[in-house]
Amino acid sequence: MVISEDGKSRSRTTMWGWLLVGIGSLLFLGFLFTAFISKLLPPSNHHLLAAIRNDRYYCYLVPLTLPVLVVAVYFHWLSMKLFRHA
Repeated sequence: MVISEDGKSRSRTTMWGWLLVGIGSLLFLGFLFTAFISKLLPPSNHHLLAAIRNDRYYCYLVPLTLPVLVVAVYFHWLSMKLFRHA
């Protein structure tokens, strides 16, 4: 186990990093299933899977969020420029 200058172990930090990467990957795969893969599957008698398959919210969530993201990134860039040159 490697100890850094402040006495904290890097193995614990590495473990938390891998845990966060794993959780993020699982959430991404869940979204991918909900938004795209479930639409390609045949109809199901299971209530939850049928509700996910018939839902249209998540299919439009990412395409409609991208323009908002572009505007937010532009305003962030603009505010940093104004802050640096003020």
